[in-house]
Amino acid sequence: MRIIRKKVLCLLISLIGIATAADGQGKPIEFVEYDLDNGLHVILHRDNSTPIVDIGVMYHVGAKNEKPNRTGLAHFFEHLLFEGTENIDRGAYDKIILGAGGHLNAYTTQDYTYYYETLPANQLELGLYMESERLLHAKVDLVGVETQRKVVKEEKRERYDNRPYGSVWIEIFKRAFQHHPYQWAAIGSMEHLDAATLEEFMTFYKTYYVPNNATLTIAGAIDIANTKALVEKYFGEIPRGTTPIYRPQIKEPPLKGQIVDTVYDFIELPAVYQAYRIPEMESRDSYALTMLAMLLGQGESSWLHKTLVDQQQVALQVNVFPYFLEDEGLLIVLGIANTSVHINTVSSAIDTAIEKVKAQLITEKTLQKLQNQMENDLVNARSSMHHIAEALSLNHVFFNNTNLINTEIDEYRKIDAAAIQRIAQKYLRKENRVMLYYLPHSKQ
Repeated sequence: MRIIRKKVLCLLISLIGIATAADGQGKPIEFVEYDLDNGLHVILHRDNSTPIVDIGVMYHVGAKNEKPNRTGLAHFFEHLLFEGTENIDRGAYDKIILGAGGHLNAYTTQDYTYYYETLPANQLELGLYMESERLLHAKVDLVGVETQRKVVKEEKRERYDNRPYGSVWIEIFKRAFQHHPYQWAAIGSMEHLDAATLEEFMTFYKTYYVPNNATLTIAGAIDIANTKALVEKYFGEIPRGTTPIYRPQIKEPPLKGQIVDTVYDFIELPAVYQAYRIPEMESRDSYALTMLAMLLGQGESSWLHKTLVDQQQVALQVNVFPYFLEDEGLLIVLGIANTSVHINTVSSAIDTAIEKVKAQLITEKTLQKLQNQMENDLVNARSSMHHIAEALSLNHVFFNNTNLINTEIDEYRKIDAAAIQRIAQKYLRKENRVMLYYLPHSKQ
């Protein structure tokens, strides 16, 4: 994730289910999609409500495509590909977009890497040129590699090593997954990055940064015919990749019972993290899981907040969110203890709330409130061209259904109280979870 504009990856992934739907009562998101001869998938959405355009390119490569002894390459390339190209001077990529009145960023997950820029509509051609340069002429050389090694190391220190609770994603995933590449975080190993040769970096680029592994999405004040012509102009002659793309087919076996561990950190307040294994994002269970997370721990009216924070006052903060991934994910429950409260008290209170939702059906009033909250979130997700473009890309790459942006709300409306109870009983089992206690070093 780039330093110039920080985003919290876990929140983004937890909102994938929210950001990929449309208000069933509003105007549908219309789009045109097609493939170029080289395999690049193109999605165009025209909206003249504001004079801007968002250009996003999603590459179907993330941390899970890496070798166990070369972790961190996917995230490293997210940084490296802002270095410059054969035709764009080193360090000028950001300056060109910002100078044209736009902004840009990128992020990497276990499953994909996404680059985007939002520009004034009259700068569409500039944006397409810049992205085509990244795809065809990226500068992968020793100067750029050494520069970005330092940048990534600083990011790891800032975001993981020196931030309270910052290492939690590394600690959770390496325990929840023993065989699948999800066991390592997207930031990867600094030792692996130091050991990687220039040839390895070039091979990674030539393998995964190819048109047939990319989806180009353009949303905003565009003319469809003119945009198609520009896409052909800048992307049509880029050669198709020929190296087979590695897609891990590893099926992680069930946990052999609850995993409980303690991590000591530079923190003041203890915290407990419960991570339950959940199915792939494409699973129909994902809709009920999203609503279950909302019921338990999203917002001040959620069960955990009302019980642990407001009534019992044992927790300073609680949260529940599903971390959906392409192959298999986690539903994460977080509780930070209030001052002078033992962390076991927080953990027990969380378990009590979970057992409650497993033991009894929620009321019709509660279900209706969840449906209303979900619908409101889905509507808000359409508030920017960036979120629309991102959702269209995600729906194509991971669901093979770009039109899900217009129909997903219907899937949430099908969820009833029995479905939420069933999902809780199915996945929120102690033998299906990793339990991490984060404690201050003074307690060690």
